[in-house]
Formats: sequence, C-alpha cells, structure tokens
Amino acid sequence: MKIMWAPWRIEYIRSPKYDGCIFCDFPKENRDRERLILYRGKHCFVIMNNYPYNPGHVMIAPYRHVGRWEDLTDHELLEMMQLSQLMIKALKRAMNPHGFNLGVNLGRVAGAGIDDHVHLHIVPRWNGDTNFMPVIADTKVIPESLEEAYDELKRTIEEIVEETAKSS
Repeated sequence: MKIMWAPWRIEYIRSPKYDGCIFCDFPKENRDRERLILYRGKHCFVIMNNYPYNPGHVMIAPYRHVGRWEDLTDHELLEMMQLSQLMIKALKRAMNPHGFNLGVNLGRVAGAGIDDHVHLHIVPRWNGDTNFMPVIADTKVIPESLEEAYDELKRTIEEIVEETAKSS
C-alpha cells in the first residue's frame, strides 16, 4: 500500500468551518475579490480554493444548491465543462503548469469538504510539485499569495473572454 502524506492540509482540517454554504452565500455578496470569485457565468461560477493543494487551485460550482451530480441540469453541466476549459486556458497562460487534476468528490466519504453542493476542482500540477518539503519538513510551499494568484488569473480570464468575443 502506498501512503500519500499531505500535512499542509491540516490547516484546513483544523480551521473553523463557515456556517452556511460558501457556494450559495458567496456569489450573493458583492465581494468577489475578497471571496476569491474569479468568474461568473449564467449557471455556474469559478472560485479559488482558500486552502489550495497548489497555486491556482480553483472550483467550479452551480449557483443552485444541489448536492447530487445526477441532479445537475444540462445547462449547469454544460457550463461547468465550458468553464473548466476557460480555466485550463487561463491557468496555462498565467501559471504555465505541466498538467492538471480535475475532480469531483461526491459525498463526505469520497473526500468532499462540502458534500451538499456539487463542485468541480481544477488543480494545476508541476513536475516536482510534490517533493521533499511536505514529506521531510512537514511544509507545503505555496510560492504565491491567494491575492496575487487571484489578480493574475482574473486579468488572464478577462483577456481570454475578450479575445474569444472578438473572434466570434
């Protein structure tokens, strides 16, 4: 059996949890930068993970409170996939990762921190991003602040959306 050590996640595990649903409540507020909302679509939105596995870790969620993948509407599913394409383009341009993990954790037992509101994770990956620091030094190196990553990704998303609109 292989064991994956992720000691940097203990901060999230021990932190006080938000009393409510961030995927329902945060989009209703007019504080996108503070709440790390990068993009708003018609049915879904993109939000940065406040406890990222790697810089640029984002989540895509529907505005509607829905906990089961099979209960998503066709519009929500389609927009989730379209926004995942947009985010992969933006992350490639802004951060130049070597690859990505895309995943959905359905249910608490599957690792969902928020299991009653479906969301898709996109985690940029770099060669060597899991190295000796978390294993030996019990430390995860995140080389960029959330705010810096937010500003860079927000600017890049706006550029891509503008380019796409011009070419349509």
